[in-house]
Amino acid sequence: MKSLLFLTLSLSAFAADFEAALSFPKRTENKVFRDRVQANWLPDGKTFWYRVQTAPGKSEFVLIDATKGSRKTAATLKALGLPEKEATKTSTMKIELRRTRRTGESSGLKFINQLSEDVELYWINQEGGHVRYGGVRVGTEREQHTFDGHVWLITSRTGEHLAVVEGGAQVQTFIIDGKGLSKAKTEAPKKPERGFRSPDGSCVVFTEAEKVERRKVTIVESKPNDSVQPKLKVIDYIKPGDPLPKPQWVIEKSDGTKIRVPRDLYQNPFTESGELDAVWAPDSSEFYFNYNQRGHQLYRVLAVDPKTAAVRVVVEETSKTFVHYSGKTWRHWLHASDELIWMSERDGWCHLWLYDSKNGRVKNQITKGAWPVREVLHVDDAKREVWFLASGLREKEDPYHEHLCRVNFDGSGFKQLTSGDGKHRVEFSPNREFFIDTWSRADMPPLMELRHSNDGSLVCDLEKADASALLAAGWTIPEHFVAKGRDGKTDIHGVIVKPSNFDPAKKYPIVENIYAGPHGSFAPKEFSRLMGHHVIAELGFIVVQMDGMGTNHRGKAFHDVCWKNIKDAGFPDRKLWIKEAAKTRPWMDLSRVGIYGGSAGGQNAMRALLDHHDFYQVAVADCGCHDNRMDKIWWNEQWMGWPVDESYVKSSNKEDAHKLQGHLLLIVGELDTNVDPASTTQVVAALQKAGKTFDFMPIAGAGHGAAETPYGSRLRMEFLVRHLKP
Repeated sequence: MKSLLFLTLSLSAFAADFEAALSFPKRTENKVFRDRVQANWLPDGKTFWYRVQTAPGKSEFVLIDATKGSRKTAATLKALGLPEKEATKTSTMKIELRRTRRTGESSGLKFINQLSEDVELYWINQEGGHVRYGGVRVGTEREQHTFDGHVWLITSRTGEHLAVVEGGAQVQTFIIDGKGLSKAKTEAPKKPERGFRSPDGSCVVFTEAEKVERRKVTIVESKPNDSVQPKLKVIDYIKPGDPLPKPQWVIEKSDGTKIRVPRDLYQNPFTESGELDAVWAPDSSEFYFNYNQRGHQLYRVLAVDPKTAAVRVVVEETSKTFVHYSGKTWRHWLHASDELIWMSERDGWCHLWLYDSKNGRVKNQITKGAWPVREVLHVDDAKREVWFLASGLREKEDPYHEHLCRVNFDGSGFKQLTSGDGKHRVEFSPNREFFIDTWSRADMPPLMELRHSNDGSLVCDLEKADASALLAAGWTIPEHFVAKGRDGKTDIHGVIVKPSNFDPAKKYPIVENIYAGPHGSFAPKEFSRLMGHHVIAELGFIVVQMDGMGTNHRGKAFHDVCWKNIKDAGFPDRKLWIKEAAKTRPWMDLSRVGIYGGSAGGQNAMRALLDHHDFYQVAVADCGCHDNRMDKIWWNEQWMGWPVDESYVKSSNKEDAHKLQGHLLLIVGELDTNVDPASTTQVVAALQKAGKTFDFMPIAGAGHGAAETPYGSRLRMEFLVRHLKP
């Protein structure tokens, strides 16, 4: 058996190329302007203003009159006839520590120190760290550049917290006149009532279950920040096949008498906690709960009579593969009319159905067609309308593009309210009379439009994003490409990313970014800088990403490919897609193909060298869930089913480690609590036993996604370069 090779990070090899690639995000940041609209609606509900960045350090204010479709711009709100925001005193503010979660438009803060001492100023970054930005001396003022959404902390010289402020769309002024309001110390809260009380107060319902021992996973933190010695961490971590509690409903009357609800219709629920949730009918005549049978092939909405404990079925879903309980069991109760709107894939597509909630019968299908409902945004009970996002509506458009639609409860009046060829995000005015439509594609910067909600007609154009500076910095526009999948009929969609110094006369190795988790789809569909793709491309690669069969949002048959077959990962479609792209792109070198991914993508990346080493030669697998028996229960039993059977063995990278051919780098974070790190180390053991040569790097102090740390990222880059030789 060949010995395991632990990589050392060479800081000198390929230094120029690596430094250029690693600096690409910095060189291309803040290069897209007029790319977002954050509306501030005025009380009339028909006018709003926003601030938009027009160039580095420059912005303008825009006032929109939706009734006239007029647009006015000015350098300040005052010039638009709108009041500037009044100064806020720190003594009136709540001190709520939080980290920065978003970076919006360029903005500013003004601080006026009225205290008798100097104060310190810190930016709270995305990791929650405090970055010092100097101070504000006694009796002075200071202006500080920031971004909308960035959070700042003001402290005394001794470190006492005085205020926490957040950048907004316009410049804000803060008068530092004292310490803000800390959370008041209150009496110990009363213990919440157990269960769910009926609206009329006549009874309370709750579940009881025998205690089931939960599996523990132990993790060693080799170098804690506060200790020389390692620390042991023990976490609850339930895995596929583990025993689960089996709760039973109990009805407790106001006089203390209890009735146990028979389990006949909910004998084996999938629940890690042993608890179930209830929803009461407003008249207290029934309560409702979900029964997701373990194995996810039977899902019921059940109703219980609190007087008799009788249980009846309102909705029942069955599937020979899986009911996608974690993504497609939305519902909306219409208690006033004894109806229920229910989401189902029973006809092969994710659609909405109207039920009579009293007799459990379908009244009608609300949406239908060879396309899926992606998200319900609003239900208007009075008008009996549903507003939702759907994709796949137009034959010649990317089937993942989401559009706003409206339909009546009886299925009539369907209308697609957005039309642009792209993915749409919508924001309604407070009275829902208008909506802001922001749409883009991976290869097209955003357009922002104001539209009428009743028919989707255009009120006025708001902004058209300007990416000219981004392109001038060397960023290349991703190319959308479509090829037929394994069946010769189904379109597979993806993108191709080229390096900034692309030369069509050269030959470039291909690297696939893979994540084939069945819960979603992952090839980019809206505009972004895609820095992960571009940094790899800058090393001299063509980077590709596509969604093969077994992923979500293309109908039940497309999705079902993953069932008890996680190892498939859409590879038959992926290889055909890459080969087809290379037919008309001679600069794509099919003799040098690599792949990388993390989490489920880590499992996929290694699988490429087990089953598809005729095509892929190099793989970097980060924090992979290499054996679905080792990973979290909810995600894996959703796709692989229960009981745990031979299908788990057949999809296990550990079991198939002896089949490895090609160059493999395994990365894992020692503190990963998402995927058990032992999933990777067990693969290491299997590879060693099989006498395979491979590379392995545990990242000390890192959690899930260790390859995205600076060290892990550089390591991945070097490995791809070393073996694919761009």
